[in-house]
Amino acid sequence: MLLATPLERVFLLKENGQDITLPDPEPAWTAERVLNFYSATYPILTTAKIGAPEIKNDTVEYRFESIMGTKG
Repeated sequence: MLLATPLERVFLLKENGQDITLPDPEPAWTAERVLNFYSATYPILTTAKIGAPEIKNDTVEYRFESIMGTKG
């Protein structure tokens, strides 16, 4: 018998040049909802976008990418 199981989701945020791994707070939530959830803790996420999901090591990784630019 073949069983399909969903892959665990992991969310990544780059802060101060290092990747921070954020666990999935609720698997039923969309990636957008998770972004909103973590924006209370990480204000940089209020202006972030969600990168395309990548499958790595039996997990689905979503990268939160800052879209803030520089003036000038």
